[in-house]
Amino acid sequence: MRAIKALFFASLVLILASCSSFRNNSLPKVTNIQVFKAERILLLLNNDVVVKKYKFKLGFSPIGKKQFEGDGKTPEGDYYIDRKNPNSKYYLSVGISYPNASDRVNANGRSPGGDIFIHGTPRRYWFSKKDWTWGCIAVKNREIEEIYSMVDIGTKISIFP
Repeated sequence: MRAIKALFFASLVLILASCSSFRNNSLPKVTNIQVFKAERILLLLNNDVVVKKYKFKLGFSPIGKKQFEGDGKTPEGDYYIDRKNPNSKYYLSVGISYPNASDRVNANGRSPGGDIFIHGTPRRYWFSKKDWTWGCIAVKNREIEEIYSMVDIGTKISIFP
């Protein structure tokens, strides 16, 4: 009887663990993120090895470097992941350290904006063919789960035109 109870509880633990909202990810931790805006390709790297590749959507005015708040552009340059939000309005998100000192100067006295993230989509929103963010990088929700689990705060991100 004890063996049956032990087997039952072990099975229950395994079932509950599999219901977790995040997948158990066997991929290595990411040491660098590279974003290629024109190609709409985001690469997650472990040292110099690409471990994952994603397509994404950008801001509603994607061409060019972000200059000021509300311009619909995504920043270009070198940044780092500075926060993670498990309660994001866009499912999950990882924050990008925009703006830096150079971005503030390039804003020419205007607010450079902020709150630039890699994020998923609102649950009711389907992944459209058009760019739709305010300057963030949007991926599918199952993809942000992977990104969120593999990327640590402090990871370098390079965003190219």
